[in-house]
Amino acid sequence: MTTNARMRAFVALAEQGSVRGAAARLVVTESTVSAAVRALADEVGVPLVERDGRGVRLTAAGHRYAGYARRVLGLLEEGAAAARGEADPEHGRVRLAAVTTAGEHLLPELLAGFRERHPGVALEVDVAPSDRVWPMLAHHEVDVVVAGRPPATATGPGATGPPPVRAVRGNALVVVGAPGTGHDPERATWLLREPGSGTRSTQEALLGDLGVDPPRLLLGSHGATVAAARAGLGITLVSRDAVHRLLAGGELVELTVPGTPLERPWHVVTHPDATASTELLLAHVLVTPPWHRPRPV
Repeated sequence: MTTNARMRAFVALAEQGSVRGAAARLVVTESTVSAAVRALADEVGVPLVERDGRGVRLTAAGHRYAGYARRVLGLLEEGAAAARGEADPEHGRVRLAAVTTAGEHLLPELLAGFRERHPGVALEVDVAPSDRVWPMLAHHEVDVVVAGRPPATATGPGATGPPPVRAVRGNALVVVGAPGTGHDPERATWLLREPGSGTRSTQEALLGDLGVDPPRLLLGSHGATVAAARAGLGITLVSRDAVHRLLAGGELVELTVPGTPLERPWHVVTHPDATASTELLLAHVLVTPPWHRPRPV
């Protein structure tokens, strides 16, 4: 088994939290994962996992090594894609990650237009909460992230400086609810997104600024919170872009809440040395209104 295969097994174990989970993800046997991790530890020279009851857990060294392993694997994939894309950008690959709202409401039309112009470019899209997409970029597991505000500094082993923002578009977060229901922000039930969601964090910060502690209901996804708001279960903070048809059709109403609307622009972020195929996508984004280049600060 190659070092790359061993690292993939170890990263899967680190992310899944168990040998069984890693084996299921990689579609191999549990003994294959265990053997790969043991061989990798021998190669590195320190224990990477230790017994934890009937399972295993990462050692301190294992936690440290996992970030580097993710980045190495991501760089290898990125390097191969960059080489193929440099030789023939129109037949390269672009790996994207987007937060849920962007993935559901911004990317489909944007990527459909790109596919018309560049049908030979392979696209891979991963939609996840904000706290997952930025580490994917830091570890070179994706080429492009479409999300809200990027981290002030890059994360991951060896990372320096903030990731470059290549395009932006306006995005207003508003509070919505069903017509004719109680909308007092202090008494109404606030519908919550999944843990790790940037919108959820912003909503909690808004409630803190308002100095209120209303009832909350966890729904776990963008679609579920919007559907619950339509059904009159409560109110929620959401991108106006994501519900503009429901607002226009009267199925939701935008509520007057102090501190809103909140301007949280969408950002397209890449690595500093974006691949040639990624540059094709960025060129398409910048000729698609209302996307535009970030204005100088």
